[in-house]
Amino acid sequence: MKRLMSAVVLGSLVLAGGASAKPSLRDVKEIYEPLYWALVAFEIADVCDSLEGRKLKGATDGWALVRKARQLGYTNEEIQSFLDSDDEKARMRARGEAYFKHKGASYDNPETFCALGRAEIERNSQIGVYLRAK
Repeated sequence: MKRLMSAVVLGSLVLAGGASAKPSLRDVKEIYEPLYWALVAFEIADVCDSLEGRKLKGATDGWALVRKARQLGYTNEEIQSFLDSDDEKARMRARGEAYFKHKGASYDNPETFCALGRAEIERNSQIGVYLRAK
């Protein structure tokens, strides 16, 4: 009886470990961070008339992130659900707005977004690579 109980407990632990859920894509840094930086750049380009987003680079990098997510075991449905999630969009927007505030960019003064974008381009940062002057 003791062996049977040990086998049941061990079997449960193995099954529980094998059936563990994947983390949300928000928690997968190699997916979430590049997506975030690209979206920040495109928001800067939307607000600043003298900058534009490098959309082809964004699309190419976006497809690479989808491929990476698939390699990590996420299904197309899980990826699309993450991208369509209103909660995730709100979380991303709040993080972006905090970043803009921290950097002194204000929607009331679009030039502050232009200055931020130009500085990011100059630094060739993760944001700057998605921006260019018009």
